[in-house]
Amino acid sequence: MVESARRRRAMQAAKAAGAQALLVTHGPDVRYLSGFTGSNGAVALFGGQVALFTDGRYTVQAKSEARGIRVVVDKRPAAVLAVEWLLQRKVKQCAFDASQTTVAALEIMRKAVPTISRRKFFLATQGLVAKLREVKEAGEIARIRRAAALGSALFEDVLEYVVAGVSEVEIAAQLEFVARREGADGMSFETIITSGPRTALPHGRASAAKLPRRGFVTMDFGVLLNGYCSDMTRTVHVGKGSEQELDVYHSVLEAQQAAVAAVAAGAECGDVDAAARSVLRKNKLAKWFSHSTGHGVGLEIHEGPRIAAKQKQKLEAGMVITIEPGVYLPGKFGVRIEDMVLVTAKGCEVLTAASPKAWIQV
Repeated sequence: MVESARRRRAMQAAKAAGAQALLVTHGPDVRYLSGFTGSNGAVALFGGQVALFTDGRYTVQAKSEARGIRVVVDKRPAAVLAVEWLLQRKVKQCAFDASQTTVAALEIMRKAVPTISRRKFFLATQGLVAKLREVKEAGEIARIRRAAALGSALFEDVLEYVVAGVSEVEIAAQLEFVARREGADGMSFETIITSGPRTALPHGRASAAKLPRRGFVTMDFGVLLNGYCSDMTRTVHVGKGSEQELDVYHSVLEAQQAAVAAVAAGAECGDVDAAARSVLRKNKLAKWFSHSTGHGVGLEIHEGPRIAAKQKQKLEAGMVITIEPGVYLPGKFGVRIEDMVLVTAKGCEVLTAASPKAWIQV
């Protein structure tokens, strides 16, 4: 069973951090280690022992999804039940993810520990399980590949609705409707549709604004399929583009292709980012690129690694990342082009390659 191998690696990581046991409460991490997809759950690991804790809403679901491990259902908080389970096994110190645990949640967990042991029981770690999730297994890659293929197909479908006078929200609604119709669990994040001067907003939400007779339209969207996310961005133009618009578009495309070409196992994330920025710097546009070049994608839309300036982390075969440089000229327009990319031993594979990136005029 895939989850059992993941749990062994998680326990090894916890021990390497100096803890006897591991308590996991972040939903995607719980799913990764147990298979359970409910909204309330905690996983406790100690040696070769593991248990999933949840509430009565998920009695049947938890026992169906989390096969091969003990399932405990109770009205009390799942994390408290997990702490008590660990204490029953004489655990003295337990690792938890401080980056995913609120102060309030930690206080509730601490109260489950006897006062005499409370100060040293919890060992804060940062993204211990999330780090394991960065390199995808073959089954995960297959799921991500299908999600990316669905996203690419959606772009082709929605293009016919990109016409002057149609509102941004209408396009978003059509895209999301087709995604559901074609089998998506939902969208992996709130769909971004911007047009005209609003394309200069890197994360502008779809609004009631109507597409102009001439101008860019940026579509940034992704689907959730079998638990895994897709993410892509395409920028198209309504009507004939100006010389400046054409120049910026092709500069961003060149930057995106340069960054994709830099992706390979062993490459530093910062070097991939630098490949995009060097092209924009050459074309005197670098100062208008205001975010990182990309991020990991998997069970969550934003995962490690981070493809950004000065990031020393090296890419590994099996990682899935985005490459998404952009240029945003306030009050004028913006352009972003984004693909999902699978890192391989010899280079990479663009998972959203079916969707064209050349200048599209509608």
